Amino acid sequence: MLVTTRPTSPARRQATYLDRSDLTDKSPEKALLRPHPGSGGRNNRGRVTNWHRGGGHPRMYRMVDFKREKLGIPARVAAIEYDPNRSARLALLHYADGEKRYILCPLGVAVGDSLMSGAEAEIRPGNTLPLRALPDGTQIHNLEVRPGCGGQLVRSAGAVAQLMAKEGDLGNVKLPSGEIRYLSLNCMATIGQVGNINHENISLGGAGRARHMGRRPVVRGTAMNTVDHPHGGGRGKSKGGNHPSTPWGVPTKGYKTRGKKYSDRWIVRRRPKGVR
Repeated sequence: MLVTTRPTSPARRQATYLDRSDLTDKSPEKALLRPHPGSGGRNNRGRVTNWHRGGGHPRMYRMVDFKREKLGIPARVAAIEYDPNRSARLALLHYADGEKRYILCPLGVAVGDSLMSGAEAEIRPGNTLPLRALPDGTQIHNLEVRPGCGGQLVRSAGAVAQLMAKEGDLGNVKLPSGEIRYLSLNCMATIGQVGNINHENISLGGAGRARHMGRRPVVRGTAMNTVDHPHGGGRGKSKGGNHPSTPWGVPTKGYKTRGKKYSDRWIVRRRPKGVR
């Protein structure tokens, strides 16, 4: 649920926040925390490869179990927590053997629920099974691309995929983008939709809130000088007659930049045009 605040400033008037009453009032599990230094958008050579990143509030990384390889061991949901590194919530699992792990919290999973991984697990939200053991039409998330590599697809808040059909050793899966592709039936997937579905409706309201998240200002190319951008320069507000391009002159509208990949052969239907 979205929460609004008293309009004490123009930014507060536009801003909306998520209701966190469903979160457990506890500190993060210390054994599952790791340092998370910021890169500032720079690669291993110190060059900025991802613009408009830097600053932000300091945070720790939560070790999330995307593999769910503890097969056949039941676990109890001990807490539902906020994660500053992703849009989804985290569920803290206490396994019967004493181990604790974080997983992505699916929609409908609450504190006290019992979850399990493995082909013999029950068909219910939060349980992880191989695609081979799921019935057609099942809604899933945290999908593996290759068996054993851990979930890599459908992990953001509110995301959900669907197992359409099974053909031999391959499953036909429809992704949130609308793309339909084949995946091995040995790939693991978690049942249900990722929780925190109202995340996409949040309005930051002002620039200060974006800076807390590590997002720096974005400057238009037309506001720069000629030396800095192909759109820059000119007298007054001018486009200059150039086609839309990056600072290095690469076209940006309608110009395909995706190269050929080995996995393209498994795509049955590409995502609709205009869908990111």
